[in-house]
Amino acid sequence: MSEAARPKAEAALPPLLARDEPPAFESVNPEGRAPFLLICDHASRRVPRSLDSLGLDDAVLRRHIAWDIGAAAVARLLAARFEAPLLLSGYSRLVIDCNRALEHPGSIPAASDGVAVPGNAALGAAERRRRADALFRPYHRAIDAALARFREAGRIPALVSVHSCTPVFNGFERPWHIGVLWNRDGRIAEPLLAALRREPELVVGDNQPYSAREEPQGYTVKHHAERHGYPHVSLEIRQDLIDTRHGVAEWASRLGAALAPILAAPALYRLEGASP
Repeated sequence: MSEAARPKAEAALPPLLARDEPPAFESVNPEGRAPFLLICDHASRRVPRSLDSLGLDDAVLRRHIAWDIGAAAVARLLAARFEAPLLLSGYSRLVIDCNRALEHPGSIPAASDGVAVPGNAALGAAERRRRADALFRPYHRAIDAALARFREAGRIPALVSVHSCTPVFNGFERPWHIGVLWNRDGRIAEPLLAALRREPELVVGDNQPYSAREEPQGYTVKHHAERHGYPHVSLEIRQDLIDTRHGVAEWASRLGAALAPILAAPALYRLEGASP
């Protein structure tokens, strides 16, 4: 719909972000030499000033419901290790979740893990569109553009998505130190599971604590990699293991060592299983 065709009430909405606020996403190593792209969908707990913290206090916005604690820090170290391009979302998943389809009820949650989000109550279509246009779409356009640069250079890219998960959810203590999420394409996931399971002290989840085979999990990977046939994987590291600098460094090193031979194999970079 054109701006002129929208109702006046919709057209009157001011920009979501002020000129001095950070953009919708951050790009690290855009010219990185690695043959794969790293992404972090829930990298930040930031809320645009115009939304007045969504009616939540800072303590709540530091919790797992607002972002993936430690995930961005791990992703940055992996990007440095591999000289890989990395894209990180710039705002909280509570403002709009970049890993959910826009039509999904969890795209802009009215509540998360039992916590009501006052700033998301009874939102109209115009406000939902404003958030999508300001934050969701620019992030996903950046992923499209980054992957397109690989193809323009004559290369099939891979996609590695870095997430973290809370150690306790709905009263259940999650035993997994890390989960490897995948659907039909196990080119990265299966050897990664095998490598991590060689460490006897680790509890490694295969599609745990979430399954990439179930909706609404993994919108970003499904949309940008799975449907095109690019090799891909999504990681879920338990947050209590990466909530310190030492933990971040330990897990970035562990994952880097496990991923290195997998991502270095030339045979990995081919199209497989693309969907219409």
